[in-house]
Amino acid sequence: MEKKKRPLSYYLLAGFFGLFVLFLYGPMSAVFILSLQGPEGNLTFPMKGFSFMWMQSVFEEQRVGNFTDAFWRSLCLGLIVMVLTVIFSVMSGMAFRSRFKGSNWIFYLTISSLIVPSILISLGIAVVFNLVGLESAWYTSALGAHLTWTIPFAFLIMLGIFGRFNPAYEEASRDLGANDVTTFWQIVFPLIVSSVVGVAFLSFTLSYDEFTRTSLASGDTNTLPLEIFGMTTNVTSPALYALGTLTTIFSFALIGLALLVITYLSNHQRKPKRG
Repeated sequence: MEKKKRPLSYYLLAGFFGLFVLFLYGPMSAVFILSLQGPEGNLTFPMKGFSFMWMQSVFEEQRVGNFTDAFWRSLCLGLIVMVLTVIFSVMSGMAFRSRFKGSNWIFYLTISSLIVPSILISLGIAVVFNLVGLESAWYTSALGAHLTWTIPFAFLIMLGIFGRFNPAYEEASRDLGANDVTTFWQIVFPLIVSSVVGVAFLSFTLSYDEFTRTSLASGDTNTLPLEIFGMTTNVTSPALYALGTLTTIFSFALIGLALLVITYLSNHQRKPKRG
């Protein structure tokens, strides 16, 4: 059988996609390579030796601050944001399945924080905390700033999920005598759990690498993005590149974990249950 010849547009689009991937991952590849230099390594090519010493130095005290404490702050903040975002987005998605008074105003107010410049939100939250006499910190004011970023995205996603949800499943559950709580946990949630996992990982990553909304609202404790920014003028060694390599590996590991969880849940839903 003669193989069908691909049109010219296929090769043009493939070439364009290849350039895009090179543009996206080319600089990251340079960072990965330069992070594997020896003790005499610097911030530019050519490489000087090969070792993993700069990877180890990331977990040690730097000349100004340290990466380890900042990483744990970002990790804890991201986990808190993830849990709160999932709760509020699922609740709001359920509420917006039916029209209610003021729903349009609430909708536009929720997504308006995606339009307002991030630095203004960070500044506004810091000013409010100062006026009411509260201390800004990563677990209070920065938490609020991050929620103004993650909840609107999760809210829009949940609107799309519930917009395709068939209410007949809930009606059948109620006809069999189940109350609203049982219907949600036994019928609704298992059907949307894969999407909820995706929303959870999205909100975590949005919080984990958020810089602008944290800059004026975190008080005197830095998250990892703020710590990296502060060290760019003080740490002139491949330790910054090593940190970039490790955080990238961490990010890809999260993506892989999310895909594994979603795949497992999807396969579990398709598997017939034995009565």
